Amino acid sequence: MKTPFKNIQQVLRLNRIVVLALIFMAGLVCITSTFLVIKTHKDSLNQAFVVSSDGAVIPLQLANERENLEVEALAHLEQFHNWFYGVEANSYEKKMEKALWLGNASVDAIYRQKKADGFYNRLLQYSLVQQVERIDSQIDMDQQPYAFQTRTLIHINRGTVTDTYELITTGKLITVARHFPHNPHGLLITDFFENSLRKIESYETTEE
Repeated sequence: MKTPFKNIQQVLRLNRIVVLALIFMAGLVCITSTFLVIKTHKDSLNQAFVVSSDGAVIPLQLANERENLEVEALAHLEQFHNWFYGVEANSYEKKMEKALWLGNASVDAIYRQKKADGFYNRLLQYSLVQQVERIDSQIDMDQQPYAFQTRTLIHINRGTVTDTYELITTGKLITVARHFPHNPHGLLITDFFENSLRKIESYETTEE
């Protein structure tokens, strides 16, 4: 028995469908590829670059993020030093509680040491007022953890006498989850250390 031949019209119709499907898929691929090329080109035109101090070329967006982080780091250090060293008899406990949120155990250790040495007891006994006059920080933003050094000028009011001291502190900053209102900058002070404390005889002279 002979095998019946397929209807020539059915074969042609099937071939036509296959060809149209291939043409449609090829056109879709071409359109998608063209769109991606145009988008990549626009992105490259909109992307600016800057040269860092060590000669490395980095995208402007990353540079802006780094500048924003440095601003937040400086604000974090200023807030901490104001709370930790700007103390008086009727408010130091609240300020200490706020300051301890901004650092790790190294900050708490210095607080406990001051407390054990009787610093806060003397503050209460003699109604001393310790005011932060100025805070200057330098931060190495090249790599995390970010090392810093802060120079803090402190006035200690002993009633009729006011003494001025220069305190140098060092430590490192690491990024952590933001916690409002306790730690809005998302940074934490580690390896905190009081390097030196010296009395300044003439504050005006040091500011010139």
